[in-house]
Amino acid sequence: MSKSHLTEFGIFLLRIALGIMFLAHSLFLKLFIFTLPGTAQFFISIGLPGWFAYMVFAVEAIAGAFLVLGIQARWVASATVPILAGATWAHSGNGWMFGYENGGWEYPARASGRRPFRPQPFLRAR
Repeated sequence: MSKSHLTEFGIFLLRIALGIMFLAHSLFLKLFIFTLPGTAQFFISIGLPGWFAYMVFAVEAIAGAFLVLGIQARWVASATVPILAGATWAHSGNGWMFGYENGGWEYPARASGRRPFRPQPFLRAR
């Protein structure tokens, strides 16, 4: 395989992985696990309007499908950066590691391409 073919294949894998992540996060987590009313309650608890949860759910589901199908992938991926930035903000008080209780902020920050905005210790006393 030439270098350009490997590059195209790598981009394909990243696009599929991001699309599956958005589909899993919207359909599986928000719809089936937390339910949409439960997700709306979480949004309210962190100071966001409840209707915003439904909008985020729809954008994540549509963006995930578009990314998996390869429809306007660059624009769709760019359009999801504010959602990933919001996820980073929502989890910022929970520490760095996403495995912590209530999830940390390292995964949403990396998925959105943002640099960490404040240092956190790697090991946190619990």
